[in-house]
Amino acid sequence: MSQCHEQRSEEQGEVTEMVCQESDLKDGQMKEVTVWDQKVLLVRTQGQYSAIGSQCSHYNAPLIKGALVGDRVRCPFHGACFNVHTGDIEEYPGLDCLPTYKVKTEDGKVYVSINKKSLKVTKRVKEMCSMVPGIKHTVLLIGGGPAALVCAETLRQNCYEGRIIMVTKDTLPPFDKPKLSKAMNLDSSSVLLRSADFYKQHGIEVWTQKEVLSINPGDKVVQLSDATSLHYDQLLISTGCRARPLSCAGSDLKGVNLLQSYEDAKEIHSSCLGQKAVVIGASFIGMEVASYLSDKASSVSMVGTTRYPYERTLGPEIGKMTMQMLEEQNVKFYMNERVTEIRGENGRVKEVVLHSGRVLEADVVIAGIGVIPNSDFLAGSGVEVDSRKAVIVDKFMRTNVPDVFSAGDVTSFPLTIRGDQRVNIGHWQLSQAHGRVAALNMLKKSTKIESVPFFWTVLLGKSIRYTGHGEGYTEIIFKGKVDERKFLAFYIKDDKVLAAASLMFDPAVARLAELMATGQVLTKAQAQADDLSWLQM
Repeated sequence: MSQCHEQRSEEQGEVTEMVCQESDLKDGQMKEVTVWDQKVLLVRTQGQYSAIGSQCSHYNAPLIKGALVGDRVRCPFHGACFNVHTGDIEEYPGLDCLPTYKVKTEDGKVYVSINKKSLKVTKRVKEMCSMVPGIKHTVLLIGGGPAALVCAETLRQNCYEGRIIMVTKDTLPPFDKPKLSKAMNLDSSSVLLRSADFYKQHGIEVWTQKEVLSINPGDKVVQLSDATSLHYDQLLISTGCRARPLSCAGSDLKGVNLLQSYEDAKEIHSSCLGQKAVVIGASFIGMEVASYLSDKASSVSMVGTTRYPYERTLGPEIGKMTMQMLEEQNVKFYMNERVTEIRGENGRVKEVVLHSGRVLEADVVIAGIGVIPNSDFLAGSGVEVDSRKAVIVDKFMRTNVPDVFSAGDVTSFPLTIRGDQRVNIGHWQLSQAHGRVAALNMLKKSTKIESVPFFWTVLLGKSIRYTGHGEGYTEIIFKGKVDERKFLAFYIKDDKVLAAASLMFDPAVARLAELMATGQVLTKAQAQADDLSWLQM
């Protein structure tokens, strides 16, 4: 057992404490230590010690439970990565960096020093400049999501001093959208990613409740919904996707909802309390909504077109398990079904008619049946889109039109881990990574998008984590037991691991994401092996 708190000294506003013996840590190991009640992550790499904040800046997860690969540690919960020497965030989600602390070794002992002023500080905003009046250059960000926000912050972090304008049709400035389907009754202040003061301090203009109707790249002008026009020098298209509407009869009745905005989430929450809810679409969004409503609505029915939820993405075994989890909370499933009609009374939804003829009573209907890229306003602009209407970009997030970039869910981009196969992936983490890469390339700092997709979903307080891109997988190899709700799943094609998913198996998925990020090809043989020491779990 290491000696801790053996020595503590205070001078010039600093607290220094002996935290362990040098022999306690080997290269590639980390340890959570305490200095003056402040938890610190102590890391040893290549014979050198470093100390950074112990909590992920995204949702405060303990990084000691994460994966250390090379010079960075990856959060076990949602995959954010931090440089262990600088504390800088190098992979998302999250916005902020971690504090760093001075480390010294003396007589075989390791000492960490913390400035008293930074005690209890768990995150650090990277230094940014602001706008300088008189600089005639404007970057226009269309959309107010994670890609636009990270783009704006990255520009300011890299000394861009021109004008930054973010235009969003939302009523709120950038907010934490993944929370909407997991905790639907949140105060708006608790979902905002940055304060109004933050935008003001760093010269980032956020125009809410405005929409770009068209762009003219020749003149570098956009037309806005309030009949005004706006000139830009460089443009980011980061408009995301919108929920796909139902097309059946009765889809326009009152009480039929899509989940897109903060207001939608609040409305679904309040209208479902003690009422009969029907969720159409056993998607990630649909399942999270059903999970959330399971103890709030008087009944929850789920209608899905496949045998099990997530059958194509996570596979039938995991899909069946999640279905059982929700059934235990009295969610009723109607699978291999589709909705043919929604019937109402006095203009309000009353029942949902299924293809089989079954009729479900309904006071509220929520549809989660996929998304459509928000790219209609690009018609006639010359900006290239694919068959799904996603904006086509290269690895530098550039469209085919000069000075027009695109990022986030609206894009179709080359995915490094799949040999630059063009994909459209709606992950929060990827949108943030796209925003960073777009900003750096706007500034002529040539940077490619190399991020490994990382995704999570939460059902009844349990998180399933996923990394990679499993499209086209032909086999799943499981470690642990799905029916015991503790497992690691490898998605295989051509003897290679394309992706992995886990429940109660941390930090396996975070570790796999880091191995993929370093370019390692993971094989079916590795996944099959009884010995998973290669994962260093």
